[in-house]
Amino acid sequence: MKSLIQKLVETPGPSGHESQVRELVKSEIEPLVDELYVDQLGNLIARKGQPEEDGLQIMLAAHMDEVGVAATHIDGQGFVRFLPIGALSPLTCLGSRVQFLNGASGVIGAERLADESKTPAFSQMFIDLGLSSRAECPVRIGDQAVFVQPFVDLGERLVGKALDDRAGVALLVEVLRQMQEQGFQTPHGLFFVFSVQEQVGARGAITAAYGVDPDLGIAIDATPSGDTPAGRKPGTSLGKGPAVRVRDGSTLFDPSIVDWIMQVAEIARLPYQLEVVEKEYTGGRAMQLSHAGVPVGCLSLPCRYLHSASEMVDIRDLQNGVRLLLELLRRPFHPGGG
Repeated sequence: MKSLIQKLVETPGPSGHESQVRELVKSEIEPLVDELYVDQLGNLIARKGQPEEDGLQIMLAAHMDEVGVAATHIDGQGFVRFLPIGALSPLTCLGSRVQFLNGASGVIGAERLADESKTPAFSQMFIDLGLSSRAECPVRIGDQAVFVQPFVDLGERLVGKALDDRAGVALLVEVLRQMQEQGFQTPHGLFFVFSVQEQVGARGAITAAYGVDPDLGIAIDATPSGDTPAGRKPGTSLGKGPAVRVRDGSTLFDPSIVDWIMQVAEIARLPYQLEVVEKEYTGGRAMQLSHAGVPVGCLSLPCRYLHSASEMVDIRDLQNGVRLLLELLRRPFHPGGG
């Protein structure tokens, strides 16, 4: 999956501007699915198979968009003020390089603070394009930019921007590839959804879930790890398997699905972790609240330095996530509700 992940993370796609990522994913999966279409919000939706008598309509969702910034003001010297797109921290933004979708590049700086022990607010930060006047500035108010960093392969660990959630996108693409290679049989009808605008409220997953109307949903997303010095506790660890999410800031995941994922992982002798997250959310909430309600689960990929220019994941967690999803999808299952 490494070459695909590199292509995905090096393709810009902030919320609302996912078209380049969508075209890349479309080119990868078009030969692997029975039907492929783009809905009115921009979600890429792929159908594979039809549910058998004892099967379900299952929606598997990973989001294509990444965090970024949007220009709000340009001063007389050409410095660009901005607001974040998604949950960014000023600490991880300061000194980072960004590139606007029109190709203009700059570095994020901040006003000098009287108390340098304080963290600057976004209102005190700017993008320096190396200009001397507003007249030279190629950026307009509202233009969006994303972090610019090269992809780095450290062996088992991969570093790059937008691994949240391009790693999840790559995982679903790999599931489709392996289904094709294995002549995979499943009793379920599957919808692979590559959604838009997750970083600003999982908006794409909302409309996709209404369109697909699944019997069961599984979100695939990145999750903050806790395995760095004085990291968050409790937290996941890189290399110990995908995490089965029990609850997060917006969703109580269906207990029968949580148990099902755990049981199948243990039968298949695949590593997994359990996680409870206080604030973060996924597209699981969107699926859960669509129509009359949908039972949902979530597989999370542990990620260090989430929502920064240099996120880090472990390729083994993705590989084990692929194996676990394939084991789940080959089995009949009926959720038991709360």
